[in-house]
Formats: sequence, structure tokens, C-alpha cells
Amino acid sequence: MALGDTIGIDDRTVLVLGQELDVEGGQPDVANALLHRVDDTLFLVDTGVTERFRDAVTAAVDRVGPWQRLVVLTTHGHVDHVGNNDLADDLAQQRGVPVEHHLPARDLPQLLDPESYWVQSFSRIAGVVPLPAPPRLVGDRVVSLFQPLRPFGLSTRTYEQRPLERIRVGSQRMTGWTFADGAVRVLRTQGHCAGHVVVHLRDNRLLHLSDEGNGPCGVMHDADQFKLQAALGAVAAMVDEGEVTTLTDGHSFEVADARQAADRVDALLEQAMILQERALTLLPDRGPVHPGEWVEGYAGAVAELEVGGANPNAYFTGMMAVNQLRELGLRPDDDGAHAAWRRPDLVTPRPPAGTPRGLALVPAAVSMAAWKIRRRDR
Repeated sequence: MALGDTIGIDDRTVLVLGQELDVEGGQPDVANALLHRVDDTLFLVDTGVTERFRDAVTAAVDRVGPWQRLVVLTTHGHVDHVGNNDLADDLAQQRGVPVEHHLPARDLPQLLDPESYWVQSFSRIAGVVPLPAPPRLVGDRVVSLFQPLRPFGLSTRTYEQRPLERIRVGSQRMTGWTFADGAVRVLRTQGHCAGHVVVHLRDNRLLHLSDEGNGPCGVMHDADQFKLQAALGAVAAMVDEGEVTTLTDGHSFEVADARQAADRVDALLEQAMILQERALTLLPDRGPVHPGEWVEGYAGAVAELEVGGANPNAYFTGMMAVNQLRELGLRPDDDGAHAAWRRPDLVTPRPPAGTPRGLALVPAAVSMAAWKIRRRDR
């Protein structure tokens, strides 16, 4: 299927399909967008990127029936999901309807400065995998593919500007925010990146996983492997209990039924366990690990298991490998590009000095005086 094609899920729900990433070919990946109508309110989950995809979403908004209000929900701040967020303003002007747009506060730094976000991730793999240019240039090159990039509109607010709610989906107790009297539930998961949310549609029991299902190991520097796996475990329980009978996500160009959803989530959790087990076999019992060499073995395991995520490439595999090393408790010796990694020595920490005495009172008194002058004690 091609960019902008649609899959009708029911008479109120449509998935608009994105495309895969091809950095060398100059093609950005574009995340899927989900349209769902509740009474007279249209919910748009993610807006993708590129003008062509914008046109496809605009053309699809009338496929779900009549609506008089628009709510745009952003699952996270990655550039392939947010480039057309100002579409809310266009539709408000064209249709004369009220609009809202909500996004995660924890992803504001990358939304405001996407180049720095990507440069940070590429900097972590300099010396680990071959980069064609310094991280700054590679990061700028990647972000340049995702243009025009308009993550904010006139109605943009963070989810966190609303009161946090306790949300129960079957046996799962989660936190997040609800819309349309609970028909649309935004659930905090924060695994794939710092602010990530997933969206549950109560009436048709659909869960939009966005990128929490994008491979068994998080790639970016702000990924949290535990939260990612916990999110998948919660989704598995929802499927088992019949609370989720349809699964969509940001980069699978298909819709999964309950059986397929259960198989997919279970497979991701199993892959995470196998990949970590394989990673352990690649580590020496003692001594340093040279990440460039270690990544070669890790990349072989990723390829063999076919767990490279939605857009497998050497860069993302290197990022996965670095995250895996940290997950296993290793740390680099220094900030150098070719620094060795090792497990820290388990040394009992020194006891604190306690209350200053003798000559040590002088710098302590100066510090206290400065603290009070700056009124930091109030």
C-alpha cells in the first residue's frame, strides 16, 4: 500500500497509512494517522509529516461521518508523527468548528529543538557504528527530511495542563486523560520516548499503540526499556480480557484483530527476552567491552531474530546496542568516541564528612551566607 492509502476499520474509524524511512533515498518515514468519530467530535491521533500526507488526512476526515468539533491527539514528539499538527488550524478555519490539540509535556524539548534531540542520539553511537559525518551534520540531515515540520498550532496545549486521571481498562489501572466522557482514553506509557502515550477507543475496543510496539528494544536516548515492556504487558492483559479487540500502531500498515494482537504483543515481549539473553552471551565475564566490536555481534543477533523495528538500519541498531549495554549495567569509561564499556567496580561508598569542623567551617559558612543572601532558604 502507498502513502496516504486508508483502511476503513468501521463506519467511524479510519487508519491513514504512512511510509517507511529511507535516509539514503531522501525519504522520511511517515507515521500512520488514526481518525475516529464520537458523536459530533472527530479525534485525529497523530498527523504524520509531508504535504502529501497532509492532503491524505484532509481527504479522509469525512469518511467517518459528520462532525462539528475536532480534537487532535499527539502520541509523542518524534518528527514523523507531528509535522502536520497545525492541520487543526486549517480545518478549524475551513469548517468553522472548534478545535483542540494536546501533546505530551515531556516531549516539548524535542518538539522545540528536534535537531538537538537527534544529534544527542547520534552522538551516543559515534565510534560505535560508522557515521558518514559528525553527529551534528547527520542529525541535521535526518531532520531536514521531515519538512515542513509544524508541530504546534494555535490550540496546542499539553495533556499535563489537564488534571491527571486514574483510568481503568479491565484489570489494568493506569493514568492519563479521557475525552468524550471516557470514550477516548489517552494512557501514559513513556517507553518509546519520554512522553509517549497510547490511545484506547472504548466503544470499538481499539488500541492505537503508536510506537510502543516499534521493536523489542527502544532506540532513542530517552527510551525506557522497563516502561516499554510494562506497556506491552498491560496491552497483552487488555487483549486477553477482551478490552482490546483491534490493534493499530504508528508503522504497521495493517490492522490486527484480537488474535493477531495477542500474538504480536507476546512476540515483542519474547523477542525482548531473547535479545537480552543473546546480548549477555556476547559479553565477557570480566574486563572491558569495546562497543564497536560488540555491536557487530549484536547486529548479527538483531538481523537473525528480525527484530530491527519498523525502520531497520545500522544507525538504529547501534542505538539499540548502546541502550542494551546500559540495560545490562555497563557504563563507558569516559566520554571519548571509542571508550571501552565495563561494569562498575562494586566499591562501598565512603561515608559523608558530616557537620564541618575546624577550618572546614570557613567555606561552609561562606556557602551558607551566599545561600541566605539569595533567599534560597525561603
